[in-house]
Amino acid sequence: MSDAPESRSESPLLALTMGEPAGVGLELTLKIWRAAATTPQAAPPYALLLYADPAAVAAYAGRAGLPDPCAVVATPREARTLWPERLPVMPVRLACAVEPGRPDAANAAAVIASIEEATAAVVGGDAAALVTNPIAKSVLYGAGFAHPGHTELLAELAGRLVGGRTWRPVMLLASDELRVVPLTVHIPLAAVPRGLSRDLIVETVRILEEALLRDFALGGGRPRIAVAGLNPHAGEGGALGTEERQIIAPAIADLRAEGLAVTGPHSADTLFHAEARAGYDAAVAMYHDQALIPIKTLAFDRAVNVTLGLPFVRTSPDHGTAFDIAGSGRASPASLAAALALAARLAANRAKAPAA
Repeated sequence: MSDAPESRSESPLLALTMGEPAGVGLELTLKIWRAAATTPQAAPPYALLLYADPAAVAAYAGRAGLPDPCAVVATPREARTLWPERLPVMPVRLACAVEPGRPDAANAAAVIASIEEATAAVVGGDAAALVTNPIAKSVLYGAGFAHPGHTELLAELAGRLVGGRTWRPVMLLASDELRVVPLTVHIPLAAVPRGLSRDLIVETVRILEEALLRDFALGGGRPRIAVAGLNPHAGEGGALGTEERQIIAPAIADLRAEGLAVTGPHSADTLFHAEARAGYDAAVAMYHDQALIPIKTLAFDRAVNVTLGLPFVRTSPDHGTAFDIAGSGRASPASLAAALALAARLAANRAKAPAA
């Protein structure tokens, strides 16, 4: 890519969390490291620092027939001199040994600590971006985890570490084929109409446009943003629902009055084919599956989850812990590789952009 650093010293350092240690995260991390170590001339334009238990990483390496790759570091600065020959690890000790596919709530505190320490490194300027391996929220809930998921924890950490304001995170799913934001995320489908509001649409689209301009470096005018309707045929003029007339269209009018290049509400069933996608830079869907079905159809193992609206870059692979295949060696590293590459690119773009 054109904005790739030219030397190791210039490569962005990415802070990578271990995620749920009984899932596929550490296995995928080893595959990323192995590919970089064996073909250093084609190593990706970043350095990695993994926040994890070195013993757990070594155990996964042993299952794969690999030598222990870990180089334990005391400061993030040391990671640049070690990658990719070794896998730099900032130690976060687990309470008990890991059995792939069998999560243990006793390790929940270490999983959370990995996220907290990696985030602090990014906020403090020791790393350029945060990349998170998948967690098992149900396991964390059993240990008293007070957040609906990763994103909410990161928003709290941003408020605690940066301070002075409340950060409003927005989920963006990104691939070469499509960028799409679900306006509402993990709520029941029956609750979606009640979850929509004019203010929510306006705020979300503003955050999306800022990210497209700054992090994705979409210059040449205002980014084009398409907003989906909620109901079939975008309500069919009110015959199939009134949310479009009462909520979505007025929000779009507000945004257009501010000068944003926003269109809609569009019928969702015709918004995601190739010709339609050529007409916008990103889309906003009204609910989770309206956004995730098209992007997982188009880029199932290449899509990246990007959190907008935070004071740092955060990406993650668009898949879960995959307990059913953890430790088998069958998990594909494609989405994690894409998340790491995109994090490096977004961080480089953000570093060059004027302060928001």
